Amino acid sequence: MHELGIMFNVVRSVENFAKENGITVIDTLVLQIGELSPVIPRFVEACYPAAIDGTMLENTKLEIEVLPGNAICTSCDKVFNLIQCKNECPVCGSREWEVLGGREFLIKEIVAY
Repeated sequence: MHELGIMFNVVRSVENFAKENGITVIDTLVLQIGELSPVIPRFVEACYPAAIDGTMLENTKLEIEVLPGNAICTSCDKVFNLIQCKNECPVCGSREWEVLGGREFLIKEIVAY
């Protein structure tokens, strides 16, 4: 499960950001994870308690926003969700497309008080 290592890095980045900006208490960490990302949201949720144990994020909540894995058909220019449409354009049936989004893994927001 590579998500644990990724979350250790996220925690380190958030702690560094907090220190640089004088933030002492963080309430919520919001991540954006694309449907096409190799990072699995449920695994991130499962390993989050271990990643924040003993850190300044120890009492934070985790929110994950899943971003759609969208593509544009290179034949007819239709934008569609790759997963829902099983990698095939729903208009023309083409399997020739370009990914527009869904590979992201981002720290969207650090909610502090």
